Amino acid sequence: QVQLVESGGGLVQAGGSLRLSCAASGRTFSSYVMGWFRQAPGKEREFVAKVGRSGSTYYADFVKGRFTISRDNAKNTVYLQMNSLKPEDTAVYYCAASSLGYRDSSSYNYWGQGTQVTVSS
Repeated sequence: QVQLVESGGGLVQAGGSLRLSCAASGRTFSSYVMGWFRQAPGKEREFVAKVGRSGSTYYADFVKGRFTISRDNAKNTVYLQMNSLKPEDTAVYYCAASSLGYRDSSSYNYWGQGTQVTVSS
């Protein structure tokens, strides 16, 4: 069982930055692929980025060059550094843990409660 708690969301102007954190409970954090997803009002949840057990990363095209995902296995934490934010990045951001490591949300076993990110124009 893994419990995930996100933090770091908030209101920022376009072009600004935010750093999201996701703290995980349990001693098996390093065995999971960790992902970030987001859901905007009226839209389906979508994949943002994932980081593998060894630190390999993969990004959705719409965040490449702007967002960076990383993990600290010693702290049981995964991060999402978001730069050059755009109003269309406004959404609730969720972190999730997967034993499979695909981009599809159905492959993720555990989810956090989400943190709101709002980007004003």
